[in-house]
Amino acid sequence: MPMSALLEEVSRIHHARPPATQAQIEAFEQSVGWRLDPDLRAFYLHCDGADLFDRVDPAFSFFPLSQLRRARVVMRKDDTDRAGPASWYALCEVRDSNYILLDVSEKHGDRYPIRDGYNEAFPDPAYCRQIASSFSEFLEGALRSNERWFWLREDT
Repeated sequence: MPMSALLEEVSRIHHARPPATQAQIEAFEQSVGWRLDPDLRAFYLHCDGADLFDRVDPAFSFFPLSQLRRARVVMRKDDTDRAGPASWYALCEVRDSNYILLDVSEKHGDRYPIRDGYNEAFPDPAYCRQIASSFSEFLEGALRSNERWFWLREDT
C-alpha cells in the first residue's frame, strides 16, 4: 500500500499529531547525524507522531521527532556501547514497556529496517530481530494488527 494511503488512514481513523516542519526535520537530522528515509520523512511531514487505536492506552505510540532517542538511552538509561548499539533508535512504544526500533546502521534499498525492541532481552539481536524492511511495511502491519503484535508468530 502506498505511504500516502497509510498516512491518510492514520489521520482518518487514529490519533495523529500536527505535522513537523521542514525546519524541525532538518534540525533533528543535524542533531543525530543521519537523514530520515523517504517513509519517515513523509510520516513526520504528515504527523509528528501518532497513537494508533486508543488515545489513552495506544497499541502503538509513534514518538514525535523531539522524543526520538537512541534505544539504549530510552530502554537502559545508558548511552554507552555496553547498553546497546548506538544505531538503534526507539521509534514507537508498544504496550508492556516494549519498543519498536529503527536501525540506522543499514538500509534496504533506501529504507531503514525496523526491529523488535523486546525490553527483557534488549539489546540481544536474536530477540531484537528485524521485523520489517521499512517503516511503511511496519506501519501497514500495525494498522492491520487489531492492536496485536503482528510480527510475533502464534503457536498453533
